Amino acid sequence: QVQLVESGGGAVQAGGSLRLTCKGSRMILSTFTDGTWAWYRQAPGKQRELVASISSGPRTSYQDSVRGRFTISKDNTKKMVNLQMNSLAAEDTAVYYCNFHWDYNNADYWGQGTQVTVSS
Repeated sequence: QVQLVESGGGAVQAGGSLRLTCKGSRMILSTFTDGTWAWYRQAPGKQRELVASISSGPRTSYQDSVRGRFTISKDNTKKMVNLQMNSLAAEDTAVYYCNFHWDYNNADYWGQGTQVTVSS
C-alpha cells in the first residue's frame, strides 16, 4: 500500500519561504527508491502543473518559473521528499500535491494536497 502524507503548507508573505514535506507512509525502502517523486500544484481555475521532480538517480528537474527558487530533495532513510520554496510570489499560490510514479507497476500515487497561499 502506497500512501503519501504531506505537510508544511501555509500562508506567507511574498518573499518568504516554506518547506513542504511528503512522507511515504508504510512504504518499504525498495519501493520508495523505485520511481520518481514530484511536486505538482493547482491554482484555482487552472490545470495541475508539474513543479519539480527527482528521479531515483537522483536527477532533478524544475519548471522554469521556480528554477533557482525551489529545491526538491529526498531522504531515503526517512522516506521523505521535501520541496524548499524560497522567494515565494503571489503566483505560487496553489494547492501543492506530492506524486510518486512507481516504476514497478507504472502507477501514479498522490498525496491529499496542501494549500500554499502567498500574499503580496
